[in-house]
Amino acid sequence: MDASPITPSPLPPAAEILAEQTVHHGRFPKQVLRFRFRRFDGTMSRPLSWEVWRRGQAAALLPYDPETDRVVLIEQFRLPALLAGLAPRLLEVPAGLLDEDDPERCARRETTEEAGLSVGRTKKLGLYLLTPGGSDERIHLFAGEVAAPPTGADGIGGRFGLAEEGEDIRVRVFDANDAIEAAFDGRVSNATTAIALAWLGLNRDRLRREWSRP
Repeated sequence: MDASPITPSPLPPAAEILAEQTVHHGRFPKQVLRFRFRRFDGTMSRPLSWEVWRRGQAAALLPYDPETDRVVLIEQFRLPALLAGLAPRLLEVPAGLLDEDDPERCARRETTEEAGLSVGRTKKLGLYLLTPGGSDERIHLFAGEVAAPPTGADGIGGRFGLAEEGEDIRVRVFDANDAIEAAFDGRVSNATTAIALAWLGLNRDRLRREWSRP
């Protein structure tokens, strides 16, 4: 028996928004929505209320050096990680919210600002919802060709970040094998970074062939 494609089931119009109220006006608004959704049997659900954090779109890029087979990650303090009981300094890929630019341009800009890197060729990995149970934030994820910076014995490749945003970022450079293994065995707690590294683990040979220099 052939396996079914891994896609959501097709449904008629999926939901009806009955009311919405903005209950927090900050950098990112928080709304309470009253809605009904279409159930699998075709009927509409009873009215439900749900809180949604409206964060919008973001973009992220995994910097990969195909010549040396190394990845460049950034490390910075994240308060929500501390509140969740995790190590608060996370290893991440450069990322940021979209302004008026397109996702690839945003990913390139953030990689320069947060890691001091110039990005060559890119490959789109996908578009992902980060917290579908409570936020509309979706992230465009790329891999990008870079030249990994020189590091000391500690693997640190510099410090970056925007002072006006209170950023304190340091660059870490890893052998691709080590970074991919960390993602697959659960040592990377940032979901976007884990997805990017897992993708690299499955596609690295093909990517190196595509990005090899003549």
